Parts: sequence; C-alpha cells; structure tokens
Amino acid sequence: MANYTAADIKALRERTGAGMLDVKKALDEADGNAEKALEIIRVKGLKGVSKREGRATSEGLVALQIVPSAEGETGTVIELNCETDFVAKNDKFIALSEQVLAAVVAAGATEVDAAQSAPVDGQTVAELIVEKSAELGEKIALRRVAVVSGEKVTSYLHRTAKDLPPSIGVLVATDAAGAAAGKDVAQHVAAIAPTFLSRDDVPAETVENERRIAEETSRNEGKPEAALPKIVEGRLGGFFKDVVLLDQPLAKDPKKTVKQAVAEAGGVVTSFVRFRVGS
Repeated sequence: MANYTAADIKALRERTGAGMLDVKKALDEADGNAEKALEIIRVKGLKGVSKREGRATSEGLVALQIVPSAEGETGTVIELNCETDFVAKNDKFIALSEQVLAAVVAAGATEVDAAQSAPVDGQTVAELIVEKSAELGEKIALRRVAVVSGEKVTSYLHRTAKDLPPSIGVLVATDAAGAAAGKDVAQHVAAIAPTFLSRDDVPAETVENERRIAEETSRNEGKPEAALPKIVEGRLGGFFKDVVLLDQPLAKDPKKTVKQAVAEAGGVVTSFVRFRVGS
C-alpha cells in the first residue's frame, strides 16, 4: 500500500482542486509521491476534458480591472465559471482568473470570442482554460466579458460568502464630478440589480407591454375609466423604479433617487454593468 497521509491528500486536493477519490487513486498509482501524483492528475484531467463539456458551471468568480484610456478610464469585468465552490476558492483557479483578466484587458477584448483568442504566455486564453480545466479536474468556462468607459469608472466587488471569491462585480461610469457618488452607486447596483440606466434605454415594446398589463389589471380591478390614464402611468412609474437605475431610490439614502444623488455631486452616470456568478 502506498505511503501517504490524510494531510498529503488534503495538500494535493488544495493544489489541484481534484476530488478525494481521484487524489487517492493518483497517490496510490504514484506510490505516495506527491509530484508524480500531480502529474497523473493533470494527464488524466486532459483526457477527461471532452467528457466534462456537458457539465454545468454554476460556480466561479467575478474579476475586474480599471485602466486609463482615451475616454478617461476603462473598466473590464469577467465572469469565470467552474463546477464547484471547492475549485472556485482554489488558489490556482483564482490565479487563472487574474491571468485571463490581464490578457483580456491587454487585448482590448470586449466580448467572449475575442477574449478567448487573446494571447497569454504563448497560447490563447481558450487554450489556457483547457489546460487549467484538466489540472483542476473540472470544466472551466469564461462566461461573460464586459467593458465600461467614461471620464471616471468606479468598481465594486462583493462576496456573498466570506470563504469564497467575489461573486458580484459592478462597474459604474460617470463624468469626473459624478465620481464623488460613484461608490454609493456601485454598491447600490450590486444590491438592487437594475437592468437599464435610464427610461430611454428600456425597449419601446417592453414599455408598451407593461402599459397594456397595467391597463388590463386596472380594468379588472374595476377602476373608474376616467382615472385609468393616471393609474396606468403610476403603475408604469413603479415598473421603471424596479428596472431603471436612475429612477431607483438610492440604497444608502432612499429619500433621494440615484439620479438626484449623483446630481447633488454635480455629475451624471453614463453607463454601468453588473455581473453575478451564475445569473
């Protein structure tokens, strides 16, 4: 029987992210030699990559970076997924996310296909992800990439569990004056999850559908016909508060809207993006 301890198993699991059974089998095959077992896990992992293609990747992390640009600043955010939270908090997975993010920023990629083709250490991001997927024993996927530019870009990362990496990432672009309220707005976006920046960004068909629903609901409730226009517009206003960032009461101070809070600083919000792992 191979000579290794429970501590050896734990150490190898932390290095690779592989399952308990896979680690024990590798150590048995390697006669307890940790480095040889690591090589066995990596080789078997590469053979198993194609078998993992159909697996769900609902765990992972969000990473972001802000750099100077022609507009003032540009922020890039990525969502890198894996299968389990065990791998999500693995140092190798976190290091991979940093490599991928740096490569995406350097390449100026703004969407996943371009990001996958970005060069990194003599290979592409896609090739690096396949390699690390084999090493960690799970399917890993670059799910999303987004870029936000403005005079000033403010970021916010949030952990939903203290032992896991950030699962929510927000970028908010403002003019220079609006940066004073940027942190409050970014935290608001993380907590409330608006869909659109302004009412103008809501598709016309969506607005018309909400108006129709509000009108039908009001009629079914027996509201007076003469009062319907005002009631419908009131309900439509409630819809906008649910989905439009600038219309929402600021989480930190609900007595004012996000638009009012930024205006008090003398600025405006120009764009935002919010990623949450798996959603």
